[in-house]
Amino acid sequence: MGGHHTHRGHDQSSHGAGRNHAHDAGHAHTHVPSVATPGARHALLWALIVTGGMAVVEAVAGIYAGSLALISDAGHMGTDAAALGLALFADRIARRPPSHRASYGYARAEVLAAFVNALALLALVVFIVVEAVSRLLAPAPVAGGMLLVVAVLGLVANLVAAWILTRAGNSMNARGALLHVLSDVLGSVGAIVAGAVIVVTGWTPIDPILSIVVSVLIVRSTWRLLANSVGVLMEGVPRHLDFEEIGRDLSRIDGITGVHDLHVWHTSAEDVALSAHVTLERNGDWALILARAQRMLRERHGIGHVTLQPSWPPATPFGDRRVIPIASGDDAR
Repeated sequence: MGGHHTHRGHDQSSHGAGRNHAHDAGHAHTHVPSVATPGARHALLWALIVTGGMAVVEAVAGIYAGSLALISDAGHMGTDAAALGLALFADRIARRPPSHRASYGYARAEVLAAFVNALALLALVVFIVVEAVSRLLAPAPVAGGMLLVVAVLGLVANLVAAWILTRAGNSMNARGALLHVLSDVLGSVGAIVAGAVIVVTGWTPIDPILSIVVSVLIVRSTWRLLANSVGVLMEGVPRHLDFEEIGRDLSRIDGITGVHDLHVWHTSAEDVALSAHVTLERNGDWALILARAQRMLRERHGIGHVTLQPSWPPATPFGDRRVIPIASGDDAR
């Protein structure tokens, strides 16, 4: 999270021992977990069974046939299965209410699982690439027929899983999982090509070459997963939000003359929280200003968990005609 100072027009502050700011917390918590419908949960479960089962079959067959292409495709399908499992896990956790030990709830457990999963997949990629290079230097026999048959079964499994996920409605988790499965179709096609080339020509180096290509696909999706999970765990500003724009939008609300100590962070993989101190033009308008700020942040930036702390400029003593200087960013805190 990061501090932010935004001032509009005439944010005022007195100096010295006479400073006296009134404070009253305004807290809007309209967080609603993104819970999948029963139909979407069933679709995710069946897609997980198909994808995970086929990943195990490909891994065993790849070891037996000596095919790195099958092993790498199994790793890619394992990525999809992990994404499906995390989607189901996130749905289950999101339905658990916050407790006195976890005031934000338990949704961030999904992020921690994604982080561990990403590290494990990167380790798998390193293993596949090292093994592929060694096989390019010293080619090993590959059972091309078994590779071709199992790769075709993998492609069919991916297409079945994709069809199941298209029946899941408008679930955000299901849409994300569908993208994973569709990308895995490329891995299955690569394994099929490797099997066909070996059966027709007997040229076994195609197997490690295509395994490296599939590994690149794994790295691409895994790196994105790792970066997103680290961003959430480090409480960074969500990538889809513009921190400066949020501060400017808050400062433009009628009645607000300045914004400071602005923080925006993830409370889970999808939910965003915001806290800030806002300086008001005058006392008595806080309820209306708070409602405007809540509505703007929810509708324009998709932020539903909002905590705002108001403060007012100190009143000028009666008869005191001294000009109160415009506050700098540090003075307004």
